[in-house]
Amino acid sequence: MCAKRSLQRNFFLLFIIGLVLGSSALAATEGAATETGVHSYASTLFWMAILLLFGKFASLVERIGQPSVLGELVIGVALGNLTLLGITAFESAEADPLLRFLAELGVIILLFQIGLESNIQKMGKVGIPAFLVAAVGVVVPFVLGTYVVGPYLLPGLTSQAYLFLGAALTATSVGITARVFKDLGKLQTPEAQIVLGAAVIDDVIGLVILAVVSAIATAGTVSAGVIALITGKAVFFLIGSIVLGVLLAPWLGWIFSTIHTGVGMKFTLAITFGLLLAAAAQEIGLAPIVGAFAAGLVLDPVHFRYFQDFHVVDDVRAAIKGSDPALQRRVQEAIKPHAERHIEYLIEPLGHFLVPLFFVMTGMSVNLLTLFDPSIILVALGVTIVAFVGKIVAGLAAGKRARKWLVGWGMVPRGEVGLIFATIGRGLGVVTDELFSVIVIVVILTTLLTPPILAFQLRGTK
Repeated sequence: MCAKRSLQRNFFLLFIIGLVLGSSALAATEGAATETGVHSYASTLFWMAILLLFGKFASLVERIGQPSVLGELVIGVALGNLTLLGITAFESAEADPLLRFLAELGVIILLFQIGLESNIQKMGKVGIPAFLVAAVGVVVPFVLGTYVVGPYLLPGLTSQAYLFLGAALTATSVGITARVFKDLGKLQTPEAQIVLGAAVIDDVIGLVILAVVSAIATAGTVSAGVIALITGKAVFFLIGSIVLGVLLAPWLGWIFSTIHTGVGMKFTLAITFGLLLAAAAQEIGLAPIVGAFAAGLVLDPVHFRYFQDFHVVDDVRAAIKGSDPALQRRVQEAIKPHAERHIEYLIEPLGHFLVPLFFVMTGMSVNLLTLFDPSIILVALGVTIVAFVGKIVAGLAAGKRARKWLVGWGMVPRGEVGLIFATIGRGLGVVTDELFSVIVIVVILTTLLTPPILAFQLRGTK
């Protein structure tokens, strides 16, 4: 067994060395192609494959109970800073415009998936406690980040930079928290229902804030009138797109099902709807991810009832009617995902392809030299404390029936959503390298520390 593991380690090391040497050779070839004015698509394809492979290596962190997003981020940081060791091959990958576009498309797909996982009706059933937890969990971190910890620990930045810091602190990664509850079989507890409902509402409010601060950064003004206009535009777009989507989606589903009822048409209709709303959001000055999230919220399985897989589910249910009750339960459980989550399953492979590119390339943009600066580390630790406190106090609004401490800790992880906010701010030229590094450290610490703490608390619940 030891010899086998040693062989595996040696093969892995040889594979990594081969990738680095191949990357260096391709980088030299690409440099020659650039001098002749010809773009090498082979380079883009090569780097796409390499980054995807390294992104999958990052899934090893799941063995220690951590989400893969954390590993993808760390892998990206390592690849982006190989220049410190004299290896410059990955610089061409970071600068590739096509890879950057695919990474941006990845974050649009991610928010579309988050919207699909959410449900407007379920959000309404969670009740007032979830809304209050979400409101406190947004307001407190945003105020502390924008007006207290930002100006105090990072003096000299623009007001737009502080707005993005506050916006990044409002985020909650519903995926990380949900996985902890699910792994421990606690999804049906009152605390889990409040946390998950609040996290979804938190995402909606956070996306509105993101749209507002992005537009403010672009316009260069923070007047009350402009903020009211941008907020109204964001809210109007979200409500309008949801209302129109609810009205149009069933009709569109019927129209396209008359052409073909297969899986390919269903996938095309869903992804087209998401891309169109993402484009519409950007056209009116909002972030594309706002439109993608709204599209995911709108689409429900019922909108695809004319497609083939729904007929199959109905046929199976009819076939088992009157049979052994135990058999019926097993079959119903087996076909349930196809009836309720088939759209998510269709989009999932696209997410596996594009979303890791976003996180790996986000990590590659982190400059480790800034992390070696003791002042940056101290600032990041201070902001992290505020990030924890800002969400934990939200648990106080959970009501008497829930454990407030548990609810508060459930809201702490920032995960992918905080990275999205920071990346958009950096793309607008508002978030500096130092501030970006600080936000990345906050994301890593809240993502790494929260699951074991939350799991410890959940094991004490009935």
